[in-house]
Amino acid sequence: MKRAYDSPAAGDGTRILVDRLWPRGLRKEDAAIDHWLKDIAPSTDLRKWFAHDPARWQAFRQRYTDEIHQHPEQLDELRACARSGRITLVFAAHDEAHNNAVVLREVLLGRVGSGPASA
Repeated sequence: MKRAYDSPAAGDGTRILVDRLWPRGLRKEDAAIDHWLKDIAPSTDLRKWFAHDPARWQAFRQRYTDEIHQHPEQLDELRACARSGRITLVFAAHDEAHNNAVVLREVLLGRVGSGPASA
C-alpha cells in the first residue's frame, strides 16, 4: 500500500489505484498507475458517510467489505495481479491506517469475511 502522492518506486510492482476519484492535484504521468479499479472503491454514499472519521472505522470496514464482495470480477482481477507478481494498492487518503486500501488489503489476504454478512 502506498499513498498516491508518494513517489513511485521500482519495488512497487503493479501499481493499482483503488479510489473512485483521481487524487486531487496529481498528474497522471507522475502517478505511474498501471490499473485504476474505480468499481472496487467504496461507493460514493459510503465514502461520504465515512468521511475518514476514525470513530466510524469499524462500521466502515464491515460496510466496505460487503461492497467489495459485490464486485467479484474486480476482486478476481486484483487476486490475479497479486498471483503474477508484487502489487501496490495506491490510495489518496491522508490517514494511512483508516482508508479503503487497508480494508481491501485485508480482504485480499483473507483477514476479513469471505462474503457479505448474513442478515
